[in-house]
Amino acid sequence: MQALPYTLIPLGAVIIGTLVALWRRPGATFVSATQHLAAGVVFAAAAVEILPQIKHEASPAATLIGGAIGVGVMLAIKAFEERSSGPFAMLSATGIDIFIDGLVLGLAFIAGDRAGILLTAALTLEILFLGLSVTSELQEEKAGPRRILAIAIGLGLLLPLGALTATPVAMLPPVVITGFLSFGLMALLYLVTEELLVEAHEKPDTPLISSMFFVGFLGLLVLEELM
Repeated sequence: MQALPYTLIPLGAVIIGTLVALWRRPGATFVSATQHLAAGVVFAAAAVEILPQIKHEASPAATLIGGAIGVGVMLAIKAFEERSSGPFAMLSATGIDIFIDGLVLGLAFIAGDRAGILLTAALTLEILFLGLSVTSELQEEKAGPRRILAIAIGLGLLLPLGALTATPVAMLPPVVITGFLSFGLMALLYLVTEELLVEAHEKPDTPLISSMFFVGFLGLLVLEELM
């Protein structure tokens, strides 16, 4: 339950992102810069907080099994997205993604308060982008503003649901927790390498936009040192 109050922050971000996109659709340059920034922040959170917790337990079997399951789940989601079409498929894949984000956030708080708080900051940026993206997709399908906002809120609520799913994990043996953390690490790395950065490079790119990845990475490192 410790992670639950913090899920309200990214939940608020998806609502804000949706309202902003309904008011004025952001340009490709802004979206690309936001994706680079979010990718840097998420990557830093994974490297600085989640990875050290896995190494501390030093359980190769748990790391391998949990990581392999994490990769398999993310690839399955990608296959589902590629084979499906239409708004329902897009919303289903986004919902699964947000649920897993909530699960990973809950696992981060199991690793420690600092890890959870830093990952909250990282996922807030990612969820903000998802609000922008979902709104743009639904606007193309001629959905009304109220319907779009209701869908965005429904998707955002999957984040606390995912966090609640991780709560029982805290009572498991440390080696099992390591496996779950390895799962979360793979999910975050997949998010960075196969979603945020891939989509970001499909848009106009400049050295300044690319530098936003490193701004996000260094920014979270500095925040971690200050904490």
